[in-house]
Amino acid sequence: MPRTLRLNDGGSMPALGFGLYKVPLEETERVVAAGLEAGYRLIDGAEFYGNEREVGAAISRAEDVGIARDELTLTSKFWGDPEQTPEAARAAFEATELALGTHVDVYMIHWPRPARNRFVDVWRTLIELQAAGRVRSIGVSNFTAEHLQRLIDETGVTPAINQVESHPWLPQHELRAFHERHGIITQAWSPLGRARVLDDPSIRSIAEGHGVSPAQVIIRWHLQLGGALIPKSTHPHRLRENLDIDGFTLSDDEMAQIAGLETGERTGTHPDDRQ
Repeated sequence: MPRTLRLNDGGSMPALGFGLYKVPLEETERVVAAGLEAGYRLIDGAEFYGNEREVGAAISRAEDVGIARDELTLTSKFWGDPEQTPEAARAAFEATELALGTHVDVYMIHWPRPARNRFVDVWRTLIELQAAGRVRSIGVSNFTAEHLQRLIDETGVTPAINQVESHPWLPQHELRAFHERHGIITQAWSPLGRARVLDDPSIRSIAEGHGVSPAQVIIRWHLQLGGALIPKSTHPHRLRENLDIDGFTLSDDEMAQIAGLETGERTGTHPDDRQ
């Protein structure tokens, strides 16, 4: 089982969770139940995904079979469109709580939307929610180092987590270094490059050498970089496989081979382009 990461606010979270982006509404309860049965204890959701009611139903059922709510880390994110304002953030947070039927453990700003220049004001709202005991930890998603520095300089509160696109084509080394200096956890979305990276010959060769899948190699790579990640799958056997990464370690040479795959290619939107 992957290790637990300490957060800069004194909390903690599992290094490896699973994400629910684009999981169909009718499959969400089943996927969450399968993930919990496999052993995951971090569920990454968001207002934008539109399936939080179904996530809540699955969590409620999990308690009936002996998985206590306090074992879980449940994440959600404020989308910020059409309005990215403190009032909209507070209303979205309360709507998420209602939809889930339980509290939120980690709440994030989904995108900085820098052209609107409101993300610092929204961050202050998240600080208030944490101070009031409404949420355990607060973070951001898709923020650059410049965006993060503004939050730190203007509020004095550093995000616990920055969830960003990261995979062997886009390792985000400079951003990871900034995070390390400030005690911010790098949590990777699209950690497998939306499955495109799995066909790379180097990844396949390393996987064959260890008798594991290409996905397991990339997940191990993320963990050995010291970060967190939230791979997505709707298939129970893949969920179990993605969690089964303790039986091998990548060598320095293998880590270097994967480092050589960096191209800067994104599978999603650049933070400055989402407005």
